[in-house]
Amino acid sequence: MKPEDIGVVIIGRNEGERLVGCLASVKAVTENIVYVDSGSADGSVTAAKQIGAFVVILDLSKPFTAARARNEGVDALKALRPSVRFVQFVDGDCTLASDWIDKAFNFIAQREDVAVVCGRRRERYPRASIYNLLSDMEWDTPVGESPASGGDALVRLKAFEAVGGFRPRLIAGEEPELCVRLRERGWKIWRLDAEMTQHDAAMSRFGQWWVRSVRSGYGFAEVARLHRTSPFRIWARAIPSAVFWGGVLPATVIVAGLIHPLFLFAALIYPIKIFWIAIRRGVGSPGVWTYAGLMMLAKFAQLRGIVKFYWRLARGETTELIEYKG
Repeated sequence: MKPEDIGVVIIGRNEGERLVGCLASVKAVTENIVYVDSGSADGSVTAAKQIGAFVVILDLSKPFTAARARNEGVDALKALRPSVRFVQFVDGDCTLASDWIDKAFNFIAQREDVAVVCGRRRERYPRASIYNLLSDMEWDTPVGESPASGGDALVRLKAFEAVGGFRPRLIAGEEPELCVRLRERGWKIWRLDAEMTQHDAAMSRFGQWWVRSVRSGYGFAEVARLHRTSPFRIWARAIPSAVFWGGVLPATVIVAGLIHPLFLFAALIYPIKIFWIAIRRGVGSPGVWTYAGLMMLAKFAQLRGIVKFYWRLARGETTELIEYKG
């Protein structure tokens, strides 16, 4: 691997010390760093400049999204390093493993059919809150060929450009959406069993987790609508699941209960479903019962996000960020 083959694009918004740690971890690996800032007011831009990163400050007159930030970061990186062939995306609340880029490059350089390679993303403080632990469990996905990656990934620039990069208006789900378009072109997405990044969710309150789940539902709806004719059927099960568990079933139970109180016992299907989720996850795993309960509760938040998307669509409203971090 030549130094000019790979560059890193970091995006952030008011990440504070998390960004400082992110920048240091990337600086230890490469000098080709672009930091894209989305209206931070905490000294993030100064921190990035001090470490030697090229800084892009997004135009305040356009809506901020992670997708837009990454696209503008890639444009800046190409202008700085025209020979770059691969881009490592890193979120500003993550730190990069010191050997990840070498491992990722060695793999993708031998697999011309792979457009995106990602590895293990771990939560830095999984015991700090149950919501951090849930995030850590969420990152634990199977290795091998995958339908999508997250925000941290090494991307083949040729493939990225061929599909037009990220959709800049998406406020959530931009990485799986990009992966759908790549897969439709015949590219593959791959997850390695190797440490890639440590993430700091910084979620300590139920409200943060709830808003994050609402954002997920919003992303489900928007991306699924964009690819409703795709053979890959992205989130084809997630949306009906949220609608059923978060809307149809409780409404049915309430209406039936008005007819006869015994029908209210149908609500027992919720604890049964929670039990089933826990069994599938492994009843001996730490926090599994809380995980199962919150995954069921998330259906209500996701449905709220789905409704929010279609309400905005019907009214012709512009996209706005849904932020969960304080």
